[in-house]
Amino acid sequence: MMRSKNLHTVCESARCPNLPECWSKKTATFMILGDTCTRSCGFCAIKVGRGEEVDAFEPVNVAMTAKKMGMKHVVVTSVARDDIADEGAGQFAKTIEMLHKHTPHTIVEVLTPDFKGKPELIKTVCDAHPEIYNHNIETIERLHTVVRPQAKYSRTMRVLEMVKELDPTIYTKSGIMLGLGETREEVLRTLKDLRKIGVDAVTIGQYLRPTMKHLPVVSYIHPDEFKEYEVIGEELGFAFVASGPFIRSSYNAIAFSEKVMSERLKLADQAFATTSH
Repeated sequence: MMRSKNLHTVCESARCPNLPECWSKKTATFMILGDTCTRSCGFCAIKVGRGEEVDAFEPVNVAMTAKKMGMKHVVVTSVARDDIADEGAGQFAKTIEMLHKHTPHTIVEVLTPDFKGKPELIKTVCDAHPEIYNHNIETIERLHTVVRPQAKYSRTMRVLEMVKELDPTIYTKSGIMLGLGETREEVLRTLKDLRKIGVDAVTIGQYLRPTMKHLPVVSYIHPDEFKEYEVIGEELGFAFVASGPFIRSSYNAIAFSEKVMSERLKLADQAFATTSH
């Protein structure tokens, strides 16, 4: 289905370890704007280079594929597109609009680049009203120059803060990887910084080196420590915390919706049941 519509998934491009589990549940994260990123983060397996031509039919193809799959929760992410004027914000907005049109009860979660922190581009995405806006902090502040050389810790925080300012009804979400050399105190500070700006949900997972060209794993975090961060996150006031070695930002994303938007999911169930008959 993905190939017939010329669609990409971050599940494949980022070599996610959870792909078999998620795909067996008919759950996938659509990756729009091609499969080539204009940034070179030290942890990411997605290929780097000049971006592809933007596909005008991509938004409706994503929506129709999601409808055919009967997806109640759709995650849409993208590569970074620093090479085009709106950095892909318009394509995000069109995709959200098409999903809302063709699957009106489906929950739409976007996982966006930082758009260099430009308010007008973040507003473009927010104006299409995704139910959940995800933007990953990825690592602690000290490691940003190595892990995300073309991004900034403060800019990511500001993006998430702006989403809440533009539309307080949109749930915000972020994620962090462990095992890159961070300390416990730095992880706790990052969690506190995210909560301070009103982030609703956080995912915490183990960094796994995709190839020998990428950053090495400094440490493997014990499951008990992941559990501790989950408890701390809940105590800080996050509405949802997913913490564990194989947790990724889009892994079992529907679990957050089940907790905070259960009625919306029931409507989606009813809509797909009616359609199938």
